[in-house]
Amino acid sequence: MPGTKEIRTKIASVKSTQKITKAMEMVAASKMRRAQDRMRLSRPYAEKIRVVIGHLNKANPDYRHPFLVAREPKSIGIIVVSSDRGLCGALNTNVFKSTLMLMREWQGKGANVNLCLLGNKAAGFFRRLGVPILASVGGLGDRPHVKDLLGSVKVMLDAYRDGTIDRLFIVNAQFVNTMTQKPVVTQLLPVETIDAGELQEHWDYIYEPNAAEILDAVFMRYIESQVYRSAVESVACEMSARMVAMKAASDNAGKLIGDLQLVYNKARQAAITKELAEIVGGAAAV
Repeated sequence: MPGTKEIRTKIASVKSTQKITKAMEMVAASKMRRAQDRMRLSRPYAEKIRVVIGHLNKANPDYRHPFLVAREPKSIGIIVVSSDRGLCGALNTNVFKSTLMLMREWQGKGANVNLCLLGNKAAGFFRRLGVPILASVGGLGDRPHVKDLLGSVKVMLDAYRDGTIDRLFIVNAQFVNTMTQKPVVTQLLPVETIDAGELQEHWDYIYEPNAAEILDAVFMRYIESQVYRSAVESVACEMSARMVAMKAASDNAGKLIGDLQLVYNKARQAAITKELAEIVGGAAAV
């Protein structure tokens, strides 16, 4: 059994760790609310523009945008959205597992894989795999801005236009509730039709001044909205997962402190009993 001094040192160390985890839990809880508000504000626009863009597959404009044209998938691009920091449970691990499954699926079909990494954790993980990385950005913080994402996303869009990649996916964590976050895989390009049953057989939008100019701008807004939504949703997931993880760590630290305190009391009692026995034995010898 360790001595009382060693046990006291362990208790003090665990208490210091518990203070840190409690502080991180409180910080994550305060940031989580704001992150969830930004996520909820981004969802309606992103969902509506995705439906509108999906309808263009059934329209008949004079100008057929390259993002609507489906090609044989010889090479794919994947945008991976992760956090910049850890200590958020299995959030990033689950996103990486989904990405690896998607990569293996398309590599099994003979397609090449190119990555765009948003977040330091994704960059640190996938750079070790030897997969081509076309773009990477980190340090987005708790409030990502569209302008910080545009450079990396534009690289993937240019690669799609040039034919370097034939399909573009995005993998990110989706916020379900405070306790649950799940990874989702979404195909960005070519655009998939959504709610096709509501459309008439022959129809189209009215484009002013012309279809080419309007569609180019709308498709850029579409990509921006989907990537931005994924980024803010990932932040909300990160804060929720970190709050839950730090609460569990604080609770476990409390249990460990209780166990160590019990061991300390037993060691102290044993030491007192030993000293009393020595005193009685010495008195009897006299």
